Amino acid sequence: MRLPPIHYYCFQRPLAYTHGLALQERVHQLQLLARKTSGDHRDFLFLLEHRPVYTFGRRQGSDPEGASEMLRLRATGADVVLTLRGGQTTYHGPGQIVGYPLLDLGRTSPPMGIRNYICRMQKLLETHLEEEHGIQHTPSEHTGVFLDAHTKVASIGVQVRHRLTTHGFALNVTPEPLPWFSKVVACGLPDVRAGCIANAVQPDSADAISVTKELPSLVQRFGRLYERDMVPLDITANGDVEAAVRLMELASVEGGQWHRTPVF
Repeated sequence: MRLPPIHYYCFQRPLAYTHGLALQERVHQLQLLARKTSGDHRDFLFLLEHRPVYTFGRRQGSDPEGASEMLRLRATGADVVLTLRGGQTTYHGPGQIVGYPLLDLGRTSPPMGIRNYICRMQKLLETHLEEEHGIQHTPSEHTGVFLDAHTKVASIGVQVRHRLTTHGFALNVTPEPLPWFSKVVACGLPDVRAGCIANAVQPDSADAISVTKELPSLVQRFGRLYERDMVPLDITANGDVEAAVRLMELASVEGGQWHRTPVF
């Protein structure tokens, strides 16, 4: 039996991280309810940039050192958010594509395992770099995609509840995120720095690199790697998810401007 398509949406402006969390939680609850009541639930892929934000793992907020670090990073002009995920501090912001797949892993028989799901996501990012830009990744013992042993261009962090996925991946496209990453030991890896696609391609190609130009081919490859058709989400249509996305688009406009570079 052919699986239903994945509905994708690319946000027009950077979204606050807390709004991204709220959107995922809203859609997760709608998927869970629809699966229990009618079985007619949809899968989604949201692609976006965040406003500048440092996120902390849940255990970091319980010690004085973590609290002091949050205060220090807030002075950069970025938002600081303590999350429920595990792991260490990382950064999200403009110039970086964040992908939030909200999929039901139980649609296949047998259900897709979490390891398989993450491996496909890793392959998606590696394949995108190679096919779109001729960039060969460097294998690493760490999760994510590396340009060399000390330069990381993409991160992966997922959550699965009731076989429904949230969170996803982040891919650095332009150099804009790099000064922000330099303020932290991202993901707890002291010998690793952040890289981006624009710095990894030939100099005469770097100016042509943008988040907007990456999105169509990334969507196409996502469908190919997960063996699903991809259809755009029409947010003008009626529906609870469509209404939730419209609300977040409005919030992104009302949020105004953001700091393009760290204050310190």
